[in-house]
Amino acid sequence: MAEEIDPETGLKIRKLTQLRNTAAKEYQDVMMKRVDELAVEKDKVAGTLENFVIKGLSTILDVKIKVDEMLGENKEKLWKITENILLAF
Repeated sequence: MAEEIDPETGLKIRKLTQLRNTAAKEYQDVMMKRVDELAVEKDKVAGTLENFVIKGLSTILDVKIKVDEMLGENKEKLWKITENILLAF
C-alpha cells in the first residue's frame, strides 16, 4: 500500500483509492469503540457532578432545618423581617 508523507506535517497519508475494501468497516468499528468509551467517561463525569450537586443541596437543606429548629417560634418573625428587607430593595 503506497503512502505519501505530507511535507508540511510530516504525517503519513494513504490515498483512499488504495485502501482495502474492509478498511471502511475497520475504521467504523474503531470510531464506534471510541464513541462508546467517550460515552462511558461522560457518564462517570455526569454522575460525579450530579452526586456533588445533590450532596450540596442536601447539606443546605439540613442547615436550614437546624436553623429553623434553633429559632423555634422566632422563625416566623425573622422570615417576615427578611422579607421586608429584601422587598425594600
